[in-house]
Amino acid sequence: MTGADTIISLNNVSRHFGPVRAVDDVSFEIKRGEFFSLLGPSGCGKTTLLRMLAGFEVPTAGAIVIDGQDVSAVPPYARPTNMVFQNYAIFPHLNVGQNIAYGLRKKGLTKPDLARIVEEALELIKMPGYGSRASHQLSGGQRQRVALARALVCKPKVLLLDEPLGALDKKLREEMQIELRQIQRSVGVTFVFVTHDQEEALALSDRIAVMSGGRALQIDTANRLYEAPNCREVAAFIGSMNFFTGKVKAVANGNVDVDAGAAGALSVAVSGQVPAIGSQVTVAVRPEKMRLNWAAPAVGGNAVSGKVAAEAYFGDRSHYHVTIEGLSAPVAVAHQKADRRLDDQETVGRPVWLTWPQHAGVLLTD
Repeated sequence: MTGADTIISLNNVSRHFGPVRAVDDVSFEIKRGEFFSLLGPSGCGKTTLLRMLAGFEVPTAGAIVIDGQDVSAVPPYARPTNMVFQNYAIFPHLNVGQNIAYGLRKKGLTKPDLARIVEEALELIKMPGYGSRASHQLSGGQRQRVALARALVCKPKVLLLDEPLGALDKKLREEMQIELRQIQRSVGVTFVFVTHDQEEALALSDRIAVMSGGRALQIDTANRLYEAPNCREVAAFIGSMNFFTGKVKAVANGNVDVDAGAAGALSVAVSGQVPAIGSQVTVAVRPEKMRLNWAAPAVGGNAVSGKVAAEAYFGDRSHYHVTIEGLSAPVAVAHQKADRRLDDQETVGRPVWLTWPQHAGVLLTD
C-alpha cells in the first residue's frame, strides 16, 4: 500500500506529555478514500493521534505525511484536512446556510455559486430547504449533519471526525451511522474516525486500528478483527469473548490440542505457524459460537460441562452465564431462539454441556 493508494503515512510518530507517552512510536498508512477508524478506550491515544493529524498537536518524534507532503510542522489552516467535533461546534448566530458557507467566504465565490454549493450540501445531508433555518431550531442529529456539510464543502482531502456521534441518543446514533457511511461513499473523501464504541467502528469502517497504551495493537478489517484477533487485549475489547488458558500438549493435522485445566482438553484449528508443545496459550471462543446441550454430547469435539448461573431473555436469543468448576469466571453463551419453541423449564442451576467446533476457537499465544 504505497504511492497513489496512500493518502496518510504515519512514520514512527510519538507524542509525549512529560513522562506520559500518549502516542508511542506508531507507524501505519491509510488508503485514499478509505473510512478508517481509531478505536480504543479512554486514554489509549486515539484522540491525540487525530489531533496530530489535524495539526493541533505537534509530534515529539516521527513524521506525518498527507498526500505526499510532510505536514508534521504545518499549522492546521494550511493542511488539506478538516475536522468535525463531538459537540457540533456550529455557530449559534448563523442560520444553517450561513454555517455551511462559513469556510467558503474567503474563496471569492459569487452569490449564485455560493447558494448552489450550499443547496448541494443540504441535499447531501438530506436537509433540503433548511438553509434559512436558525441553528437553535435544529435537533442534535441535524446540527451534526450541518457540521459535517460545513466541513465537506471546503473539499478537504481528509476529514477528521472526533467521536461525532457521541452526544446523540442510541436510535439517532444508529441512523446517523448509516447516513455517515453513505455520505462518505458519495463524496469519496478519506475519513479518519475516532470512537470508543466497538459496534460503531465495526459497522462503519473499511479498516480499524485498535489502540491501547499509545500503540496500535492491530490494524485490520472489521471481520478479521472480530474473527482473528492477534492478541488477548484485542480479543477482549472487540465484542465478548471467553478465555481458557492452558498448555499445548499436541499438534497434528492443523489442530492444536490444549490442556486447559478445569475446562479439560480443548482443540483449535490453526492455520500458519503453530506454537511449540508445552507453551502457554489461550483458547478464545465467542459466546455465539458455543452451543448449549442439556445432555452429554457424543464423543468428539470440544465439550465442557457446567451449570447455568444466570439467564437473560431477549426474545430472539438468550444470554447465559455458565459456571465451570475450577474456573473463576463464568462462561458467556449467546443462544439463538431460531426454532421459537416455548421452553418453560427453569434453567438456572441446570446442568449443561457447552460444545463448539475446532474452527470456532482462536489460539492466542503469550
